[in-house]
Amino acid sequence: MDRSSRNRLTERQIPRFAGETLFDGIARAVCRAGCLPRKELYEAWEVARRVRRRFRGGRVVDLACGHGLLAWIMLLLDDSSPGALAVDRRLPPSAAGLAAVLETEWPRLRGRVRLLEADLAEVELGRDDLVVSAHACGGLTDLVLARAVAAGARVAVLPCCHDLAGLQGWLDGPLAMDVLRATGLRERGYRVFTQQIPGDISPKNRLLLAEPASFSPCR
Repeated sequence: MDRSSRNRLTERQIPRFAGETLFDGIARAVCRAGCLPRKELYEAWEVARRVRRRFRGGRVVDLACGHGLLAWIMLLLDDSSPGALAVDRRLPPSAAGLAAVLETEWPRLRGRVRLLEADLAEVELGRDDLVVSAHACGGLTDLVLARAVAAGARVAVLPCCHDLAGLQGWLDGPLAMDVLRATGLRERGYRVFTQQIPGDISPKNRLLLAEPASFSPCR
């Protein structure tokens, strides 16, 4: 199966996900919703499970969320998070349909994921939040990082389209940009962790995770 396909998953693909794993259950729900490309399912899953191996608990805030699937999977992987806020300047009309399918499949999630149309710069964040973003284009990734740092929150981003003009003779532009992002987080007192999701899902697969060096969850 081509995990990078941008073709929409529909009910026709449900038999491909016949297993008993959590991933298979999520995939079947996404197929029933009929609104997401296959690529987005695999991206959200691979990002969420890597983030949850490192960061537990906290309100999940998914910025530049698209349909918000990443926020839903974050809660499914760690039920100690009280809820999630999924924010985009313009939410797809089908995001509500996906939410309805997921809440039907997992009733414990009902009312715990809030979808919000808003400017990312206006979203109020707190130090106990876990800020995530998958493929926020260009400067949006930097805005997500800046907002998380200003709040002293944990953050995980999968950067998308970006470039750093003038360094191509030394280093790939997007890689240089991500190195600067990681260095900048360290300079601001963050512990930084670098990972990758599988390259067959997306070539833009560098995952940057960071938490304040002094972070400890509120009791």
